[in-house]
Parts: sequence; structure tokens; C-alpha cells
Amino acid sequence: MANAKEAQARIKINKLLEFSGWRFFDDAKSKDKANIVLEPNVKLSHSQLNDLGENFEATKNGFVDFLLLDEKSFPLVVQEA
Repeated sequence: MANAKEAQARIKINKLLEFSGWRFFDDAKSKDKANIVLEPNVKLSHSQLNDLGENFEATKNGFVDFLLLDEKSFPLVVQEA
């Protein structure tokens, strides 16, 4: 059941992101590059984990659902479904 709820959430999030102008794919006509990365692997240093606080999951790497990039392709927003 949890997988179905996450899948439904992802569909809604995909539509909202596209409606807001975010791109999953490069646009050949406008030459705009994709600015959404799906489920990238994320690695954190020990000091970065400490900066996030005690309630953060004790992991040094993992995946995020959506990573939104700025105009220079640098990470801007992390979105979880």
C-alpha cells in the first residue's frame, strides 16, 4: 500500500513540477537543459550529518526522490515523495 501511495504522490509531483516550468528532459527547440534529476545517489560527510542534527537518519549515503538544479546545474532543492 505504501508503494501505491508513493507512486501516486510522484505522479502528482511530476505534474506540478512540469506545470511550474521544471524539466525532466532537455528541450531541443529552446536548448533548455533538464533541471530535474531523479533519485540521484547522495553522499554526506560526517560533519554534514552533524550539521543536520540528531534526528537525521544515520547514513552517509542514500537516494533522494527529486533533485532540482539551478540555471548552472547546481543542486537547489531536494524533494521527497
